[in-house]
Amino acid sequence: MIEPHETNAGKFFRGALAGAVAGVAASFAMDAFQAAVTALSPSNDDDEPAEPATEKAADSVAKTVTGNELAAGDKPLAGQSIHYALGIGLGIAYGIAAEFQPKVTAGLGTAFGLTTATLLDEAAVPAVGLGQAPWKAGLTSNLYAYASHLVFGSATELVRRQVAGSLRD
Repeated sequence: MIEPHETNAGKFFRGALAGAVAGVAASFAMDAFQAAVTALSPSNDDDEPAEPATEKAADSVAKTVTGNELAAGDKPLAGQSIHYALGIGLGIAYGIAAEFQPKVTAGLGTAFGLTTATLLDEAAVPAVGLGQAPWKAGLTSNLYAYASHLVFGSATELVRRQVAGSLRD
């Protein structure tokens, strides 16, 4: 039996759906990894933790949309909303790219994770004033960012592969 040739639209929508699901799962995996690293890291009670870039971004969005800053108690949830929205968007882009150019899945998504860390954490976040430049942040901070995004990239690929495979069946 000859299977009908798949359309580009079918590949696009499968990639987008698989990528969206993968983006949610990978964002969760990244959060879990970061929570575990934070729990295992020695803490210095004198140091106040820096406000995450996602919370700064959420506050900026709130100021633009409403003219008001977020209440301090609303920032963690708003920051997580930014984190998951970005994760879903990146997952969708990755899922579509993987359908049309499977080479993007190199290293079980680690190439995607490294690229994401470099373009977002190391370039875009400092460029828009949401964080320090990599050379000012310190080695530990940079390694943490790359490790977190390796988890994100690998989780994205593992979940995308499963979902896309299910959609092909």
